[in-house]
Amino acid sequence: MTRKHAMTGAALALVLIMGGGANAATITPPSEAFAQNPGSDYFLADYTAYEAYLKTLASQSDRMKLVDFGKSEEGRTQWMAIVSSPANLAKLDQYKSISKRLAKAEGLSKEEAAKLAAEGKAVVWIDAGLHATETVTSQGQIQVLYRMLTLNDPETLRMLDDVIIIFAHDNPDGMELVSDWYMRNEDPKKREFGSIPRLYQKYIGHDNNRDSFMSQMSETTNVNKQLFREWFPQIIFNQHQTGPDGMIVFVPPFRDPFNYNYDPLVMTTLQEVGMNMHSRLVAEDKPGSGARSAAAYSTWHNGMERSIAYFHNSVGLLTEIIGGPTPTTVSLVPEVQLPNGDRPMPIAPQPWHLKQTIEYQYSLDRAVIDYASRNRERLLFNIYKMGANSIERGSKDSWTVTPTRIDALKEAGKSAKTNDTAVAFGRGGAIDPSLYKTVLQKPENRDPRGYVIPAGQADMPTAVAFLNALIKSGVDVDRATKAFKVGDKTYPAGSYVVKTAQAYRPHILDMFEPQDHPHDLEYPGGPPKAPYDITGYTLAYQMGVKYDRILDGFDGPFERVPDLIAVQPGAVKGSGKAGWLISHETNRSFTLTNRLLKAGQPVFWLKTGAKAGKDSFGPGAIWVPASPQAQEIVSKGVKDLGIDAVAVAAKPASETIALKPVRIGLVDVYGGSMPSGWNRWLFEQFEAPFEVVYPQRLDAGDIAKDYDVLVFADGVVPAPAGGPFRPTRGGAQPKPEDIPAEFRPWLGKITDETTVPQIAEFAKNGGTVITIGSSGRLATLLGAPVDIAVARTEAGKQVGLSTKEFFIPGSVLRTKVDNTQPLAYGLPQDVDVFFDRSPTFNLKASATGVARVSWFDTPTPLRSGWAVGQEKLNGSTAVLDIDVGKGKLLVMGPEVTQRAQSYGTFKFLFNGLLYGPAAAKN
Repeated sequence: MTRKHAMTGAALALVLIMGGGANAATITPPSEAFAQNPGSDYFLADYTAYEAYLKTLASQSDRMKLVDFGKSEEGRTQWMAIVSSPANLAKLDQYKSISKRLAKAEGLSKEEAAKLAAEGKAVVWIDAGLHATETVTSQGQIQVLYRMLTLNDPETLRMLDDVIIIFAHDNPDGMELVSDWYMRNEDPKKREFGSIPRLYQKYIGHDNNRDSFMSQMSETTNVNKQLFREWFPQIIFNQHQTGPDGMIVFVPPFRDPFNYNYDPLVMTTLQEVGMNMHSRLVAEDKPGSGARSAAAYSTWHNGMERSIAYFHNSVGLLTEIIGGPTPTTVSLVPEVQLPNGDRPMPIAPQPWHLKQTIEYQYSLDRAVIDYASRNRERLLFNIYKMGANSIERGSKDSWTVTPTRIDALKEAGKSAKTNDTAVAFGRGGAIDPSLYKTVLQKPENRDPRGYVIPAGQADMPTAVAFLNALIKSGVDVDRATKAFKVGDKTYPAGSYVVKTAQAYRPHILDMFEPQDHPHDLEYPGGPPKAPYDITGYTLAYQMGVKYDRILDGFDGPFERVPDLIAVQPGAVKGSGKAGWLISHETNRSFTLTNRLLKAGQPVFWLKTGAKAGKDSFGPGAIWVPASPQAQEIVSKGVKDLGIDAVAVAAKPASETIALKPVRIGLVDVYGGSMPSGWNRWLFEQFEAPFEVVYPQRLDAGDIAKDYDVLVFADGVVPAPAGGPFRPTRGGAQPKPEDIPAEFRPWLGKITDETTVPQIAEFAKNGGTVITIGSSGRLATLLGAPVDIAVARTEAGKQVGLSTKEFFIPGSVLRTKVDNTQPLAYGLPQDVDVFFDRSPTFNLKASATGVARVSWFDTPTPLRSGWAVGQEKLNGSTAVLDIDVGKGKLLVMGPEVTQRAQSYGTFKFLFNGLLYGPAAAKN
C-alpha cells in the first residue's frame, strides 16, 4: 500500500524551522498545512500529517503545550495538546498539583479544599480517534484546536483563562491505517474504509474501548495514567460515531441502569453537562440531538473510557455523531420527527457532509469547555467532595443498595406489621420503615473496609497483574512490611492491602465485589432489555485472585506501593541433580514450558502430581529432566517469571505425559476478529509459538503440514441467526482485485461445505482443534456425540430459546472442574468463568471418547451480573475433551480468554495447546 501523506512540503519545513516561539504572529491554518482542508469531502488526513501539524501549532502558539504521553502498540507517539491561556501554561505544574490534591482528597479539610478550588483551574480532557473508522473525531480535532488557538472573542478568552483543556489522541496507529487506506484510491468516489483488512488497533480493534479497567494495551495504559495518576480531569469527553438513525448526534444523559457503586453527584453533574450540550446545539439552530432513550448507551459497565470516569468521580461524556469523508444522507424515521424530552429538536432529512459534522463537534466541545469555565470552582470542589465522601464511607460501616437487597426488602415488607399511617394505607408502596435497618443494613452485608491479598498464593504473578490493573487506574495499594493480624487470621509479610477509604473507592468495590444487575425488562412481563455491552465482570473473580474481605476497620505495618509492582523473582529450591518440579497452578509456568520446548528440552506433566520434601504438587506438575541447557533456562526463567522450581534427586514415580513443541494456527478472518486478536496478544505475552491462519489456507487442506493445533476464538466460526449459537456479525468482503495483493490471501470465510471437512480431516489424522465460545458450533459440525444443552428442536432444527426463557448477556458464573484431567491441570475444583450467551452441552447416551472437564452443578451458578433462566444450565457441560479419530476436539463454551481479563481460566486454553498434540494417536 502506497502511503499518501496529507502534509504539504511547506508545512513540514515549518516544523523544522520554527524553534518553539510562543508568540508567533501567524498560526498556520489547517487549509494551508494539509493537502486539503480536514473536513473536506473525500479527504482524510493521516496521523503522520496530524502529528506534524501539532508540532507546527506548538511552535507558533503561546496557548498550547505539546506533550508526549507514551507509545502506541506499533510504536507511534501519543500526543496531547494542552491548551489554556499563556498565564496558565506558565503555572501548569501548580494547577496540576491542585487538581491531584482535590481529586485524591486525602488530608484536606473542607475549608482547604474550597481555597484550592478557588485557586485552581478546571481540567477537561477531550480526545479523538479511539475508534479509528469513526473519522470525524480526529479530523474535527484539527479544526477545533486551530480555533481555540486563534480566536480572541470574549467567550474563548474566558474559557482559556478558566480551563486547562487537554486535547489527546487515543489511537495513532488506527488513524494512520484508516486514513491511508481511504486515500489509496485516486478516484475520490471509490474511497472507502469498509474493506480494511485488519483491526484498527494492532490487537483488539473496537475493543480498545473495553480495556479501561484492565489496561492491557499500551494506549489504554497511557491514557489511564494521564486521567487517574497525573492530571485528574473533572470532565472526560470521549467522542465517537455514529449517531442514531434519523438524527445527527447522541449526547448524554444516558438511560438506566447506572452502577450502584459510584457517587450520585457524578450522575447529577453528568446530566447538567449533557443538557448544556443539547442547549447549545438548539440555541445555535443545530437540530437532531438525542439523549437517554434515543440510544442504548448506559453507565453500567466500567470497561469504557468515559464510563471508568464515573468510578473515579469524573464526569464521563460520550457523543455518537454521524458523518464521514464520504457524503451521506440524514434518513427519515417517522417517530424521530416527533419531539420529546429526549429528542428536543428533530432534523429534516437532507444531504450531509463532514464539514457539517465538524461544526456540531465544535459546538459540543465548546459547550463542555464553557460549562467547565462557568462552573470551574464548583467542579473542582465537587471532585474533592466525592473523594471525601468515598474516604468517609470507607472509614465507617456503609452499605450499597442493590436490586437483590431491594427484593429482600420487598419480601420482608409483605409480612411486616406497622403503625405507620402511610404504610397502613398503602400509599406509594411504603412498607415498615424499621426494615431499612434490619434488612438493608444487616451487619453481614456491610461494604468492606478493605481487602487483603495474601502473599504466597498459588499464582502470585496473576495476583500482581490484578493489583497492577488497579494501580494503573489510580488505586492506592499497600504492602505489608511484616506479618500482621486481622481478627483471628495472620497474614505474611509481602501481602497486599487495598483499603476502601480512598477517593477511588467506587472503582475498588467494582473490581472486588459482584455486579448485581437489575432485572431490566422492555416492559412489565416483557423480554429482557439488552444491556450496553456486558453485565458482570468482577475482575478479582475473573482472574481467580485469592483475597479476604475485611468488614471492620483494620491497620498494620503497611507501606504505600509507589508504582507498578514487579513480580518477586522466583528461585530454584533444593539441590537435587535429576531435574526440577514446577507447579502447574501459575499461568507463567506455561511461559517457562514454551521456552524449554523451543530449546528442544524435554518437558513432562505428572498425571498424579508429586511431593518434594514439604512441597506438594498437584496433578499436572511439570517435570523437567536435568541438562545444562535446561538448567540455564530454568534458573533464568524462575527469576524472570516469579515462579519457583524445586530441584530433586530422582525422577518422580508418577505416570507422565510427554510434551512436544507445537505449531499453533490461530484462526482469524479478513478484517480481523477481536477475540482472535486478544488471543494473539496473549500468545505473545506467554511466548506461545503461533501463526495467524486464514480460511483460504484451511480450505486448501493438508493442514497438518503446517500446524498441530488450530484455535478458533469466539465468533470466528459463523453461526446463523435464530440457532442455539450466538450469531456472528460478518460483513461483505471486498473483491480481490479491489485490494492490494498482499491482503488477498486473507479473504474468505469458514464454511460448513468447504472448510469444515478439512478441519475434520485434520483432527481425524491427529490434529487438535480448540474452540472457544460460539465457535463451539464446530462440535456439532464435526459430529461430536453431544447435544446443545439450552435449545429446542423445531421442524427438525435446533433453535435458541427466547430471551424471556434464557438470557445471560456477559456475566461471571461458577463451574465445577475435574482438575485431574489434563485439560484442567492447575485449575481449582471450582472456577469462575465468563459466560456471554455461550454454548453448553449434554453428552448423548451413546457417547464414547468424551470427557466432561468442567460443568454446572447448581441451578444458581451466577456470581456476578445478570442471568435469566440460569437454572437451565444445571448439569450441562461447559468444557469438553473429545476424541476425533487420532486427534482431539477441545470445546470451551465459556469465553475462557475474555478480553485478556479471565486469567483464572487461561489454563484451559494453555493446557489444550500442549495436551492435544501430546495425546494425539499418531
